[in-house]
Amino acid sequence: MIAFLIDCLVDNITCLGLITIFTVLVYYHSTSTFGKWRKLNIPFVPPVPLFGNAFGMMMRLELPIDMSERMYYRFSDVKLFGFYMMREPILFVRDPELIHTILVKDFSYFTDHGLDLDPSMSVLGNSLFFSKGQKWRTMRQKLTPGFTSGKLKDTYCQINECSDEMVSGIVETLGKTDRIDVKTATTGFSTDVIGTCAFGLKLDAIKNDDSDFRRYIRRMFQVTTKQLIVQVLMMFCPRVIKLLKIQMLPVEATDFFYKLFRDVFEYREEHNVVRNDLTQTLMQARKELVLKENSTGEDKFTDTDIIGNAILMFAAGSETVSSMLSFCLYELAFNKEIQDKLRAEICAMNAKHDGQLNNDYLMDLHYTTMVLEETGRKYTIAFSLMRETTKTYTLPDKSLVIEKGQKIFIPMFSIHRDPKYYPDPLKFDPERFSVEQKSQRPNGTYMPFGDGPRLCIGKRFAESEMKLALSNILSKFEVSPCEQTEIPLELLVASSSLISPKNGVVLKFRPIDEQ
Repeated sequence: MIAFLIDCLVDNITCLGLITIFTVLVYYHSTSTFGKWRKLNIPFVPPVPLFGNAFGMMMRLELPIDMSERMYYRFSDVKLFGFYMMREPILFVRDPELIHTILVKDFSYFTDHGLDLDPSMSVLGNSLFFSKGQKWRTMRQKLTPGFTSGKLKDTYCQINECSDEMVSGIVETLGKTDRIDVKTATTGFSTDVIGTCAFGLKLDAIKNDDSDFRRYIRRMFQVTTKQLIVQVLMMFCPRVIKLLKIQMLPVEATDFFYKLFRDVFEYREEHNVVRNDLTQTLMQARKELVLKENSTGEDKFTDTDIIGNAILMFAAGSETVSSMLSFCLYELAFNKEIQDKLRAEICAMNAKHDGQLNNDYLMDLHYTTMVLEETGRKYTIAFSLMRETTKTYTLPDKSLVIEKGQKIFIPMFSIHRDPKYYPDPLKFDPERFSVEQKSQRPNGTYMPFGDGPRLCIGKRFAESEMKLALSNILSKFEVSPCEQTEIPLELLVASSSLISPKNGVVLKFRPIDEQ
């Protein structure tokens, strides 16, 4: 009996000792980087073990936007400061002049996004957004021809057809109710647009919101417990995640799109189908990069690189446009004078161009451009930018040497809502983007699509798509709030850091001819 008790005691002490050793090792590992900003004499947010400054975000007690806002205003009198995402030291840059220098003037020192997504964890790790160094430069060069002015002009007719179908869907719904969830309507529209314009696919997402395409896109942008755990482990012990090849995004969703675009490419090759669209650009890139003989190292590309970019273009092109249109219509519903002025411009330009919604028509929509720019300011779809220093860089004022590999955080959402640059920032005011007012603001204060050489490659396509959608909707309907309209609008930050309306956007629609 005594021997049994001694054995139990020894076992318990051994177990307790092992737990203590493990705890100490975890504590040491999670805090071993916490002295960096103090050593460099950089202001910083005091971290807590394991979580750094991200405890509230990781525990879902605050949104990433709220965390960024909290830190942004904590150091309102400095150009930059430090914080910790888990154990990783991040440099938070809040000065517009320095931001412009990083993104544009001295871009050669900050070419990479600094967002690590190993291709073994997701096919999107092969895409342009996550590519680095020379591989990014090469792929960007090959994909840029897919977004030239000539290619964009060829898409207007297809965009208008999708827009007409969206309007028909709204008219059909109005036979039952005058309440429309514009997020659902615009998501079907943007999915059909990117499907037909970029890949020659007839998806009919406007008519079927529960199609495989819509269902799997929603899965890719959902914030799940698994994704949060993987994100935590990626910041705490990334080697383990890469070793185990744990998938960041839902496997069934990425597999669906991988097979879809592989089949599209194979069909075109087998049947000699040639279209002036993004798919053709991707296929040309495959011919020049994947099928090229004797390519090695950073010059080595695979079919996964091509398909990864197809998935990125499809998913991001669908979600970002639908969210921007939803936010825009929400604001127009609450600002009737702006809505009426916008409609007047649309109708006047429509008459001027004899109903031809072409490139000349789009170029004449000056106030529409201001409305969309103000939407992009107030509702920055990607709430932040990340950069990584690719070679040691000394700040222009010599106050700090940023070492190679340092991650940099740029708070776009907070800057766009800073009253220092945009007085009364929660007010929706397109006049902020008049030529006169824009000239008075410093560089680095407006960047909803990013800035510099890594500016969003689909920017002009998205802007044209949104202008055509607004033209078709507002020329036929007046939008206004109803009892189901959320006030204020609650935002959702997806796992991809994209912002969207959390609970949809329900507005009242009234046909113009009934007024």
